[in-house]
Amino acid sequence: MPDRSDRSAPTHRRAAARVPRALRIVLPALLILVWLVAAGIGGPYFGRVDEVSSNDRTAYLPDSAEATQVQRLAEGFLGSDAIPAIVVVTSDEMLSADQLSALTEAARSLASVEGVVDDVSPPILSEDGLAVQVFVPIEADADIGSIVDELDAQLSADLPTGLTVHVTGPAGFSADLGAAFAGIDGLLLGVALAAVFVILVIVYRSLLLPLIVLSTSMFALCVALLTIWHLAAADLLLLSGQTQGILFILVIGAATDYSLLYVSRYRDELHHHNGRGAATVSALRGTVEPVLASGGTVIAGLLCLLLSDLKSNSTLGPVAAIGIVFAMLAALTFLPAVLYAAGRVAFWPRRPRYDPASGQNSSSAADNGLWGKIAAAVSRRPRPLWILTAVLLAVGCIGALQLDADGVPQSDLVLGASSARDGQVALGEHFPAGAGSPVEVIVAEEDLQATTDVLLADEGISSVSVVAADSPSGSATVSADGILAQAPPGTPAPAPTVLDGKVLVQGTLVDAPDSSAAEQTVRDLRAALDQEDFAEIVGGVTATSIDTNDASAHDRALIIPVVLVVILLILMLLLRSVLAPVLLVATTVLSFGTALGVAALVFNHVLDFPGADPAVPLFGFVFLVALGIDYNIFLMTRVREEALQHGAREGVVRGLAVTGGVITSAGLVLAATFAALAVIPILFLAQIAFIVAFGVLLDTFVVRTLLVPALALDFGRIIWWPSRLWRAEQR
Repeated sequence: MPDRSDRSAPTHRRAAARVPRALRIVLPALLILVWLVAAGIGGPYFGRVDEVSSNDRTAYLPDSAEATQVQRLAEGFLGSDAIPAIVVVTSDEMLSADQLSALTEAARSLASVEGVVDDVSPPILSEDGLAVQVFVPIEADADIGSIVDELDAQLSADLPTGLTVHVTGPAGFSADLGAAFAGIDGLLLGVALAAVFVILVIVYRSLLLPLIVLSTSMFALCVALLTIWHLAAADLLLLSGQTQGILFILVIGAATDYSLLYVSRYRDELHHHNGRGAATVSALRGTVEPVLASGGTVIAGLLCLLLSDLKSNSTLGPVAAIGIVFAMLAALTFLPAVLYAAGRVAFWPRRPRYDPASGQNSSSAADNGLWGKIAAAVSRRPRPLWILTAVLLAVGCIGALQLDADGVPQSDLVLGASSARDGQVALGEHFPAGAGSPVEVIVAEEDLQATTDVLLADEGISSVSVVAADSPSGSATVSADGILAQAPPGTPAPAPTVLDGKVLVQGTLVDAPDSSAAEQTVRDLRAALDQEDFAEIVGGVTATSIDTNDASAHDRALIIPVVLVVILLILMLLLRSVLAPVLLVATTVLSFGTALGVAALVFNHVLDFPGADPAVPLFGFVFLVALGIDYNIFLMTRVREEALQHGAREGVVRGLAVTGGVITSAGLVLAATFAALAVIPILFLAQIAFIVAFGVLLDTFVVRTLLVPALALDFGRIIWWPSRLWRAEQR
């Protein structure tokens, strides 16, 4: 059977010759210019992402969540949507009168800090006399991180020696998150690009070509960020530090992978064609289908996140999909234009030489170097190989049962040192740990007494108060017998603030608001209040965490099956087969299960992580399945191409031999880029980094190299049923 390159080369040369010479110069130059201008406009937006992003967990809850409704209504009772910072000052000895006086003056001075609401509370002394706490409300739209730093610095300078200051509470933890995400623009990009550059230099043994490929990735990211920034500014998308980090890594990794595929094909075509125009046309024809199929599969998987109740998940879908669109466009327009302009010089010092006989003698897959030998070895005993590989992967899946993905305390979201975490520990030692982050219950005025009775009866609640505008403190404490306390003694008790017939009741938690004990208290309160048949809604920091975790678990159960069905249908259309897509999806799911199992063992017994967010398995699944299918698409589209000429069995061997190098390089690049997420000290990103990086390597070196080819060889032509390839094999 004649070789495809012999048959197609004249056609490609004629196609290139028919293009006017002026257009052959103008079109590449225009493409390069358009990308340069767009990237130049988008580049400065790296420093402006904070303007349109938010890390407020409540902002990502569905509108139907109780915590969302409470936060929206509570502003009317409290007069503002200020975020509380809790200043905890501790001493090893009983605080003296002079120290308490200095603390009072220091607390008053905090109101002068720009962004702090005027009503800073006076110092509240603990029962043991070793600590005080001060509540400092901060404007919601202020720069929380800088204000928290200023509060800490001012108190440390004003207070006597021997006192330790911590700023904790919602504002403190928000500042910690902001500081952790501060390295996304510089550190994350720098580490990711450096890792990719080193891999590309090793792969190509060239300096110019890696720079061209990295430029393609960066231009795609700049234009994607420009588009997403304006959509977020128009409130059409929600951005967070977490979404931003994933976007950066995903675009760099995907654009580099697509570029590797094109560069590999273009280099091969330069061996077969003397003119770079014909080589470009031929390379594009061989690359467009797998790149569009791969990118389309990833986009389809990501858009399934739109089904999520959590906006942090649903908004990641379109944000990441936009990034993949520009990654494909850059790899199929900017990169070919630059390589066409550079020609063989781009590959210096290993320039591909024109050798028209190179495509005529390819009868043996073993001629393709290392990967030809691997392909030949797989073809010798495919059945024992795929059975052994599948069994080992299945054993690895068992570890997934140990993954604790029910949520983690807010204090553990940031890895490493945390002043807010230390402050919460100190707060719990001297005060009710839930001070400053109460349970908030909005209930009808006529049910106020019964509601406070329910709260006071719960052992997880240390005290109860009702928002009252007439009270100097803004609230009236409810005593154990349910009577509003008088303040000062001898005066009438302040009347609760009533809005639309409702009042706001606050319960101080005994336990830290982000602890599992506090979450159980809130769940018990919700159940007890529901039994009383009140028209109440329960919110607050702890309720927000509960509603977020519950929504994540719901999303995970819904979206994972949908992603599988969508990707399966796309593969069936792409490969014109039924069984081959089923096998490919099954192997990818098996690979994901193994990656999750190994990750659980590492998280629990090596890194000693406190658990995982419920979204970790969902994000890991979406990225690994969508991206893992990429390599199967790269492999099987080439296998199908070769099988149409050489038969199903030889097609598998040739396809593996030809694609082995480029797919392995792409896998290393993608694993390195996702591993770069670990430099951001956020637990969620560190876990995603390990799961995806390990899973991609597993998919690259085991699933795509051994399992998939062995299955295809053992099943034979039946995997292509009912396509033209299966019918041709039958004949």
